[in-house]
Amino acid sequence: MKIILRRFWFLCVPVLLASALAQSRPAADLIVVNSKVWTSDKNHPTAQAVAVLGERIVAVGSNSQIEAWRDAKTRVIDAEGKLLLPGFNDAHVHFVSGGLQLDNVQLNDAKTPEEFALRIGEQAKKTSKGQWIQGGDWDETKWTPAQLPTKELIDPATANTPVFVNRYDGHMALANSAALRLARVTSKTPDPPGGTVVRDVQGNPTGAFKDAAMDYIYKVIPSLSPDQRRLAVKRALAHAASLGVTSVQDMNPEYDDIAMYSEFLRRGELTTRIYAAPLIAHVDDQAKLGIGRAFGGPYLRIGALKSYADGSLGSATAYFFEPFNDQPANHGLLSEEMQPLSLMRDRMMKADAAGLQLCTHAIGDQAISMILDLYGEISRSHGDADRRFRIEHAQHMAAKDFDRFAKLNVIASVQPYHAIDDGRWAEKRIGHDRASRTYAFRTFLDHGMRLPLGTDWNVAPLNPMLTIYAAVAEAGQAYTMGSAFAEFQDKEKGSITPGKLADMVLLSDDIFSIDPVKLRDVKVLKTIVGGKITWDATDGDAR
Repeated sequence: MKIILRRFWFLCVPVLLASALAQSRPAADLIVVNSKVWTSDKNHPTAQAVAVLGERIVAVGSNSQIEAWRDAKTRVIDAEGKLLLPGFNDAHVHFVSGGLQLDNVQLNDAKTPEEFALRIGEQAKKTSKGQWIQGGDWDETKWTPAQLPTKELIDPATANTPVFVNRYDGHMALANSAALRLARVTSKTPDPPGGTVVRDVQGNPTGAFKDAAMDYIYKVIPSLSPDQRRLAVKRALAHAASLGVTSVQDMNPEYDDIAMYSEFLRRGELTTRIYAAPLIAHVDDQAKLGIGRAFGGPYLRIGALKSYADGSLGSATAYFFEPFNDQPANHGLLSEEMQPLSLMRDRMMKADAAGLQLCTHAIGDQAISMILDLYGEISRSHGDADRRFRIEHAQHMAAKDFDRFAKLNVIASVQPYHAIDDGRWAEKRIGHDRASRTYAFRTFLDHGMRLPLGTDWNVAPLNPMLTIYAAVAEAGQAYTMGSAFAEFQDKEKGSITPGKLADMVLLSDDIFSIDPVKLRDVKVLKTIVGGKITWDATDGDAR
C-alpha cells in the first residue's frame, strides 16, 4: 500500500507543480491558437500558438501549451490554420512622402504622355490657388517612344498652378512653366554639383531636373503645414498596418517629420515602429547630443544618418566606372555630398566617432566602390566596433567588391521590387555583364552578408507581398530578422520568440508553399503591434 501511495505521489507531483505554476503565472492578454506559426527563430522554427502579455511574447508552442496561459479575460484569436509571421520590417522607406502620395496625383501607370497630361490637368482643377501639384511617380519607360516629358506637355492644362511631379525613382522631377517662373530658372541657370537641368537643343530648360538640380524648385515650394504633415503620417500609419508592416526605417525624414512622429507617440497613436535616419548634413545635431545609434524607445528611435553617393539607373545618374550603353558620354553623377569627397569623408568620420550608424545610398558600381573605400578608412582609423554599416540599394555591383563588402561586414539594404520594375530595361542601359551583377541577392547571401529587405516606398509599393514575390528565396528571414539586425533591434523584434515584442501578422495563405505567382494576391488578415491589433481585415480598418 505504501509503495502504491508513493508511486501515486510521484505521478501527481508534475501535475501539482504545473497547476501551482499556472495559478501563480499571470494570464496572457492575447493568445493566437490553431495557427501555422513561422517564427523566424532558427532554434524553434515552427509552432501552433503564441501567448502575449503586455507588449511582449511570453510563450510559443503547441495549442495545449498556450491554452495554459488563458483565462476569462484573455483575448483569443483562432487563426484557423493560417500562417502567422513576425511583423514585416521595411528597412527603407520615405514615410511622409509615402503618406502624401496616397492622396497626390497618381501617374505611375499612365501609359501615354497624353494620359499623363490629362491626369495632371484633372488634379489642377481641384487644386486651390497657391497650392502645388506634387508626387506622381511617373515612369516614361512605359510610353512608346520612351522619352522624358517636358513642360510643354502639361502647361496647357495647368495655367498658373505650379507643378513639380517626380519620376518614380525620386531622382528626377518635371516642373511646368509656372514653377520655373517662381524658381527663376532660365537658360542661364547653371547645373549645380551633383545635378542636371535638362535642356533642349537651344539650351532652354525642358522642365526636367535631375538630383541636386531639383533643389532649384524645392526651395520655393512651401513647407507642409502641421495639419498636412499630420494627415500624411496618419495615412501612412494606416496603410502600413493594412499591409502587415509593423516597423519601418525612415530614410532622410525632415526634423518636422520626427516631431510629428513624437506627437503621435505621445497620444498613443504611433502604430508603426519607426527608426529615423535624417540626412548626414545634420551630423552635428546628433553628434553633439551624444545619443549614439538606435537611441530611443520601442516605437521611435534615431541615431542613424542617411547620405547619398549617386543617383539612380532610371534617371541615368547612378555613378558607374563605365558609361551607360545608351548614353556613351555619361557614366552618371556623384551626389553633391560627394563633391568634394573630403566633405563626405569628414562627415562620416564625425558620425562614426559619435557612435552613429551610417546608411548610404549607392546604386552604380563606382559609387558603391567609393563608399566601401570610405567605410574601410573609418574602420582602420577608429578600430573594430559593431557599426552595421549600410549601403542602401547596393544595386549594381563590381565583381571585385563582393568580398570587400563581406569583409567590412557591410549590410546590403536592398529592395527586390526594383528587380521587376527597372529591371525590365536594365540590360539595355548597362549591358549584360553589369546586369549580371544587378540585384545580386543570392551572391550577397553566399558571401555571408546580412540582407534586410525594404521597398523604398513611395518609390515602390509598400506591400510586402510584392517584395516577397520579387525576391522569393530567403525573403521571410530577410524581411523580419534581417531588417531588425539592420537597425540594431534583432534582440527586440524580428522573430516570434518569448521575450521579444509581440509584432505579428496573420496571412490569408502560406507564402512558403503556394505557387510564387500567387504571392502578389496574399492578403493580410490581422496586424498585431505590441500585442494590439492594428489592422483587422474583417472590418477593413486600421485600429
